[in-house]
Amino acid sequence: MDDKIIKTARTGFVAKGVVYLITGVLAFLAAFNLGGQKAGKLEVIEFLEKQPFGKFILVALGLGLCCYALWRFIQSIQDPENIGDDGKGTIKRISFFISGLIYMGLGFLSLINAFSQTGNNGGSKSSLKPPEYQQSFFIVVGFCLAGKSVYQFVKAYKGTFISKFNLKAMSETTKIKFIKNMGYAGLSARGILVGIIAYFFITAGLSVGNTSGEMKGTESAFSFLQQNSSGPWLMGIVAAGLACYGVYMFTMARYRSFN
Repeated sequence: MDDKIIKTARTGFVAKGVVYLITGVLAFLAAFNLGGQKAGKLEVIEFLEKQPFGKFILVALGLGLCCYALWRFIQSIQDPENIGDDGKGTIKRISFFISGLIYMGLGFLSLINAFSQTGNNGGSKSSLKPPEYQQSFFIVVGFCLAGKSVYQFVKAYKGTFISKFNLKAMSETTKIKFIKNMGYAGLSARGILVGIIAYFFITAGLSVGNTSGEMKGTESAFSFLQQNSSGPWLMGIVAAGLACYGVYMFTMARYRSFN
């Protein structure tokens, strides 16, 4: 595989890791009233913008996320890893393309905020209520997300994610175990959050014309966990898992195999 493509992918992994690590840390702190906030990807961009040298950070993050999006597009269109075009391969490549669109949008948003004079300023969030003709669409999206949630758990259970790593480059057994643990925790946390968001989508699709049909994302998923009888612990555990996924992406940037 071309070295430029590999460098693009590794840069993208780092940027994605930053987003998930910050999301997890902020949510963990919020769970135990230690500051922080229940944040999704958009809130992470707002958070970074407010930090010292925030504009420069957003430029770096935006470019990194665009690199990740480009890698997903390459995976989808050029298929450099020979995923194939059978049923399973086609679904994977379509999901890669959709992922690329999402992260390209986040990358552009980071760059726009970086070069904007006023920034987002944490403006009011508009809730998206699905019109009646979109009811089926949101239900379909919800079930697709539910499938993705199940896939995260299956991937963690089978441990297939470790096959993407260049194990020969890891001389220490503890290093391999560390990556596995980060992957298990991160994929499980993603599975929980995506599953909750899938529930939100399906509920929104079934609640047309009702205020309960507002669209919700990661921030609301954390709130959902916080309302559980276990108090802050469940939210804290999932948030920690999400931070682990960020660390997992850093290890992928270092040890991912492209053969």
